[in-house]
Amino acid sequence: MSQLLVEGGAIVTVDAEDRVLDGDVAVRDGVIVGVGPDARAALDGPREVLRADGCAVLPGFVQAHVHLVQALFRGMADDLPLLEWLKQRIWPLEAAHDERSLRASAELGIAELLRAGTTTVLDMGTTHGHDVVFDALSRLGLRARSGKAMMDVGDGVPAGLRESTADSLRESERLARAWAGAGEGRLGYAYAPRFILSCTEELIRGAVAQAAADGSLLHTHAAEHADERDAVRALHGADDVTLLARWGVTGPSAVLAHGVQLDDAELDALALAGTRLVHCPSANLKLGSGVARVAVARARGVVMALGADGAPCNNNLDPWVEMRHAALLAKARTGTTSLPARDVLRMATIDGARALGLDQLTGSLELGKRADLQVVRLDDLHVAPAVDASSTLVYACQARDVRHVVVDGEVRVRGGELVGLDAARVAATARDEARRVGLRAGVL
Repeated sequence: MSQLLVEGGAIVTVDAEDRVLDGDVAVRDGVIVGVGPDARAALDGPREVLRADGCAVLPGFVQAHVHLVQALFRGMADDLPLLEWLKQRIWPLEAAHDERSLRASAELGIAELLRAGTTTVLDMGTTHGHDVVFDALSRLGLRARSGKAMMDVGDGVPAGLRESTADSLRESERLARAWAGAGEGRLGYAYAPRFILSCTEELIRGAVAQAAADGSLLHTHAAEHADERDAVRALHGADDVTLLARWGVTGPSAVLAHGVQLDDAELDALALAGTRLVHCPSANLKLGSGVARVAVARARGVVMALGADGAPCNNNLDPWVEMRHAALLAKARTGTTSLPARDVLRMATIDGARALGLDQLTGSLELGKRADLQVVRLDDLHVAPAVDASSTLVYACQARDVRHVVVDGEVRVRGGELVGLDAARVAATARDEARRVGLRAGVL
C-alpha cells in the first residue's frame, strides 16, 4: 500500500461548488481518500509527504489537443498560414521521423507538459511509429488518450505520410488493441483522422465504426482556418463540421480541435449532439486562424476544453499561457464580463476531463478520484498577494511556479524537478534529433 499526504496550502478543488479549502490532500494507492482539514485522518502508517505551504493545490491540467510528435519541430515552422505550414514544413518533417526522433520528440513534449502541471492529454501522432509515443507515455507516467494520425488522401501529402485506407484502419485498430489500458490503466486510444482534406469518407466512416466497437474516442481538426474551410467547400460542397457529423464524427466521443470558424447554427448542432470542442488560442493566433467564440460556444452548451496544440504552431506546450490567452481573448471578442477566471480554470481541468470522458476519474480534487494534482507557489513577487485563487492562477501564475506534480498518485515533479527523468539529457537528445530530422526533411 502506498500513501501520500499533500500537506498545507489552499486546496482549489474545482468541484461542482468550486470550493477552496484549507488543509491537506490524502492519497492511498493512487486514489484521493481525504480532502480538507481532516484529510490526514484517512491515512494510517508511513506516507510520503509533499509540503504545500504558501501554495495552491489544484487538479493537474487536462490538455485536450496536443501533438507530441511535433515537439522537435519547435521554431522550424514559423510565420506561415495553416495549409502552407502543413505542406511546406509539418508534413515533410513528420514524414522524416524515425524511431529515434519520435522517441526524442515524445519525451521532450511529455517532460515539458509534466513540469508545467499537465497530467492528462489527448494526443495526435503522425501516420507511422506510434508505438514509440505510447511507450514514452507509459514509461513517463502521463495520463493520455492518443492515436496515430490517419491520412489516405490529400494535396501535398508526402509519400512518407500517405496510407491506404485499409492500412490506416488496420494499424489504428492494432494500436488500440495493444495500448488501451496500458500504463497501469492510464492510457487509452483515440482514432485520429487528421482532417477532412487528408481523409476519404471511407476512412472516416471506418474510424467511426472501429471507435464505436472498442469504446475509443474520435479526434480530429475542424473549422480551424478560413482557407481550410474554403478548400473543403470547393472539394465537397459543404463545411467540414457538417460532413464530419454526416459521416459519424459526432456526439460525446468526438473531440474537435479549434472550431474558430464555427457559426451559431454549427455551435448549436455541436451542443445538441454533445460533440466536444477544444480551444487552442495560442496556435490560432500564431497561424492567423482567428479567435474562437469560446464564451458564445459555452453559453450555447458546448463542452469546451483547452489545448496547446503542437510546439511548431505555438512554440510551447504551456497550459498557463493557454489559460491567460483564452481569458483575455474572450474579453476582446465578446466583452469584459465574458469567460471569467473561474470558468477558464474549469476548462483547463474538469471540463477538459469531461471532453475526454474522464471526469469521473480526474479533473477535480474529490474523494474517490485518481490523484492527478499539482502544487503551485502563490508566494512569489509576480503572484502576491493572491487574494482570489482562480484569478491568481489564471492571470498571474506561470509554469515556473509549479512545485510538485502527481499523476495517478505517483510524484512526477518534486521541487520543480522531474522525477526519474534527466531534463538536460532530454533537451540534449532533442537538439541532436531535431537537427537530423530537419535535415532529412530538407527544412534545415
